[in-house]
Amino acid sequence: MTDRRSPLDEVHRAAGARMVPFGGWEMPLQYATGTLAEHRACRGDAVVFDVSHLGAVVFEGPEAHDRIQSAFTNDLDRIAPGRAQYTHLLDDADASVLDDIIVWWVDPETFIVMPNASNTDRVIDALGSPSRDVTTERVVLALQGPRVRERIAAVFPEAAEVGRFRVARLVWNGNACIVAGTGYTGEDGIEVHVPAAGAAALWAAVVDAGFTPAGLGARDTLRLEAGLPLHGHELGPGITPLQAGLGWVVGWAKGDFRGRGALEAERDAGIARHLVGIRVPGRRPPRADRRVTVEGRDVGVVTSGNFSPSLETGIALALVEVAVVVGDEVSISTDRDMLDGVVVDLPFLDLPSS
Repeated sequence: MTDRRSPLDEVHRAAGARMVPFGGWEMPLQYATGTLAEHRACRGDAVVFDVSHLGAVVFEGPEAHDRIQSAFTNDLDRIAPGRAQYTHLLDDADASVLDDIIVWWVDPETFIVMPNASNTDRVIDALGSPSRDVTTERVVLALQGPRVRERIAAVFPEAAEVGRFRVARLVWNGNACIVAGTGYTGEDGIEVHVPAAGAAALWAAVVDAGFTPAGLGARDTLRLEAGLPLHGHELGPGITPLQAGLGWVVGWAKGDFRGRGALEAERDAGIARHLVGIRVPGRRPPRADRRVTVEGRDVGVVTSGNFSPSLETGIALALVEVAVVVGDEVSISTDRDMLDGVVVDLPFLDLPSS
């Protein structure tokens, strides 16, 4: 299948973006500045990502709350209209995380459910009618960094007032937008759903306001430093919320939801492995799917690994036996030798949104 393209595809290419396939889309990996510079701009100032590859499923009507409540793990009644919530869709059989999702509760009977790039159909199947896919009708700009509110105030002052995990309907330059205080970097952030027809103008305005365009490369190193899971790596087949250290995403006090029985069974029996962070001295990055050992004994596998531009060392997330804990020395396999490391607390950095 031909990869889908963002409505901003030509804008990215004109800016020198290197485009790569991702989740059925062609998206920017990096711009001329490079991943390291984009990463550092997010930690020190403000960047803009095009994350239009994320799905957008609108669910409206009197049944919307109850349908979402029974499909996903988190408890909507912990929040209210005008707020956002992180949640999971589980496999009924083994409680594997089929997708991790942000739900924007826009008003009492209107929700925007945001699945990962390739999982939109799966989420629509779980919710049923009258949910509808509006992914191609809008662009999502993720504005991230410690100066995000200062910079966006110059061009979209109302957006600067949307607090963390808050959601608001706003208008920019005649375009009806939905704005949320969410992100995937560990920094302060605002995400804007803007109609496709107005997206290029908003992109140009935020770049003129001092936001650095950033691609998927920086988005991955930023989320890794923040200890945030990526579906297909820290979440996916065989990996449950409890193994990933995300038990807080489960609303045990609410009614039934998909996968509850299997997840309760794992909770009662106790997990066999858990997600940890590993820091590796030196600049060599650990890589995903490499084995983790303790004194020569296999104890788990790296789920994500890279060079940390902020720490200037290698870092990794890994699923390991529960006996492996913070402070333990471990080794990670490579093609030619082993990298020595130590298990550390997550996130790797002390960040505002941690």
